[in-house]
Amino acid sequence: MEPREACVSLRDFLARLGGKGELRTIGTTVDPVLEIAAITDRVCKDPLLNRGLLFTAVAGSPFAVVTNLFGSERRLALALGLESLDGLTTFFDAILAEQPGRGSLARLASLAGSSRWREAGPVVSGGYPAGMVERRVDLRTLPVLKAAPEDGAPEHDGRFLTLPLVVTAAPGGGEVNCGMYRCAVTGPDKLAIAWGPASGAARHGALWQKGVKPMPVTVVLGGPPSLTFAATLPLPDLLDEFTFAGLLAGRQLHAFRCGNGLLAPADSEAVIEGYLHPEELGGSGAFGNHTGYYTPSAATATLRVTSLRLRSDMIYPATVVGRPPMEDCWLARGWERLLLSLVRLDLPEVVELHAPFVGIFHGGTIIALRDCRARGVELLRRIRALPWFRSSRLLVLVDGEQDPADEAGVCWRIMNNVAWGDDLLVEGETLCVDATRKPRERRTPVVPDPDVAALVERRWREYGFTD
Repeated sequence: MEPREACVSLRDFLARLGGKGELRTIGTTVDPVLEIAAITDRVCKDPLLNRGLLFTAVAGSPFAVVTNLFGSERRLALALGLESLDGLTTFFDAILAEQPGRGSLARLASLAGSSRWREAGPVVSGGYPAGMVERRVDLRTLPVLKAAPEDGAPEHDGRFLTLPLVVTAAPGGGEVNCGMYRCAVTGPDKLAIAWGPASGAARHGALWQKGVKPMPVTVVLGGPPSLTFAATLPLPDLLDEFTFAGLLAGRQLHAFRCGNGLLAPADSEAVIEGYLHPEELGGSGAFGNHTGYYTPSAATATLRVTSLRLRSDMIYPATVVGRPPMEDCWLARGWERLLLSLVRLDLPEVVELHAPFVGIFHGGTIIALRDCRARGVELLRRIRALPWFRSSRLLVLVDGEQDPADEAGVCWRIMNNVAWGDDLLVEGETLCVDATRKPRERRTPVVPDPDVAALVERRWREYGFTD
């Protein structure tokens, strides 16, 4: 397994990025309302400019802001101590190979009961870290960004925490979840947290609603990059993010117990504690998301903040979302590399897969398979049945020699190989396309003469070409 030296904290990550030329510091005064987001968006979309951004002079705040930290393959790999994101597949292949069971879900269940899993769990201390200073509860003291003009409408002024680690637990504390859900600042001591109905936090919320006590919630800013990454993953319920982050990092995370009973990583920049009252609903406000459109405001349970602790020189992390390519695409690309390990357990025919950025948050996936003649539609149905693809809007199969990351090549295969009446499968909101070669194929493929190709390779510089 590839040796790893994952970053242990946000500051450790910033130091590593700075040493690798992957961090740009901006000392000019900038506004957290729209300006920082506009700068970040432009940097994300320009390969020559694409770096992590550290804003040290934020209007109206004594705190620095960092954005786009995970916004490239190299930076996400650096965070996790890897040479490339392909190392995630190698890592997960080795972990899953140790576990008994047939199929991905059985292997993950075995992992959850293994000694390796227990040994990766967090080391928990009792008190708050010395550097965390309790402040008067006023979320307006944080340099929270507004990213799009209509964000927050019509409920509030559009300030959202966009890179938070939201920690919840089932009643009794036996099951912990750490997810990344955007949080709208709707008052000095109020957050509207937009977790999805299928999320671990929503499941915990339903359990707490059956009782009479309010639900404790902790919102963490900063912390180990491996936990930030883990919080974005669609892990099954039996795998908690703190332990998975420790597994990814190759070392246990250090955490402490908050006043509301929940865990928080010891190296956090800010810890916001409170209680959620399900009956107290507030508008989440509109939010400009990765589709290029605003998600409309919806009734959302409100977190009443009871404690705010910050480092005296807190660095506030944020991400900016929008039309791809953006930072969140690379976090999803990391999940793609882990997903490859899982899918191969259920379908050994899978050679490689690729989710183009334009459809990465809609489950749009191109899958290359070996030996799938005449079985494309059958294999698509099997893929569609896997839990990882049930919400996909587009699945495309290609032959194993086609690199699925060569999107132009995949389009060429579709135009050449697909008979629309036979090779398309529509199930609910999902379009499946079999772009593999078929037994009905009567065309002879063009194959270059190998001797001439070798001759041209040897004489390339003789022809006057220098590259």
